[in-house]
Amino acid sequence: MMDILQYSFFQNALAASLFVAVSCGIVGTYIVARRIVFISGGITHASFGGLGIGFYLGISPLLSALIFAILSAFGIEYISQSGSYKRIREDSVIAAVWSLGMAIGVIFIFLTPGYAPNLSSYLFGNILTVTRTDIILMAALTAVVMTVFVMERKTILYTAFDRDFAITQRLPVRFIEYSMMFFIAATIVVSINLVGIMLLMSLLTIPQMTANMFTSDYKKITVISCILGFISCIAGLFLSYFLNIPSGAFIILVLIVIFLISKGFIAILKI
Repeated sequence: MMDILQYSFFQNALAASLFVAVSCGIVGTYIVARRIVFISGGITHASFGGLGIGFYLGISPLLSALIFAILSAFGIEYISQSGSYKRIREDSVIAAVWSLGMAIGVIFIFLTPGYAPNLSSYLFGNILTVTRTDIILMAALTAVVMTVFVMERKTILYTAFDRDFAITQRLPVRFIEYSMMFFIAATIVVSINLVGIMLLMSLLTIPQMTANMFTSDYKKITVISCILGFISCIAGLFLSYFLNIPSGAFIILVLIVIFLISKGFIAILKI
């Protein structure tokens, strides 16, 4: 088992696991607290449209996916908060963006000249695709997310739980909301190679659900979520390497097992 640690691709995957776990732990806690899990799912799947455009134009798929995801996130946030769109249900907007992104991705990938790109690593994750450049981007994003969370923790907390109260306190609610939507989109895109589009939403929610069974403190939920995310990533990477199955599937499977064990432990304590 220790022999695989000498391979550079696995070292890259381990480093990526740490940064992804921390960024997803912080951003995911905000998502769960604000109850915008469906929004994160819409952004995740909308990013597929950016991947398709990137393949078609011959540019970095992750760069185009990032731009597409950020625009989708800002669009959903604007429509959901704007009074001009009160007649449009938020979930309907998310579903439309979700479907639009997937449709654009399929169209542009089909139109891409030459051989069709291998999409499995983007859809389900693949540890072999994590590069040094990906790690640098993940590290930079994680550092920025942690800095913003530390400096604006109370504002983020008030915005997530009671937006109206935060506004009455003259806190920069709109700035925080758009900033967090930006970080959600960025975290989703940089995590695609490790977990994949189809399974990424679970990494943003299941650790938080598990942590919330043991505590209601926002800060503690964030810390526990980061730890659980890292443990699941490490376990999933080892399992995927030995069984030659996409890493994202095992990472989420480990998370589910941890959640079920925690749920059973809580149930036993209540007996």
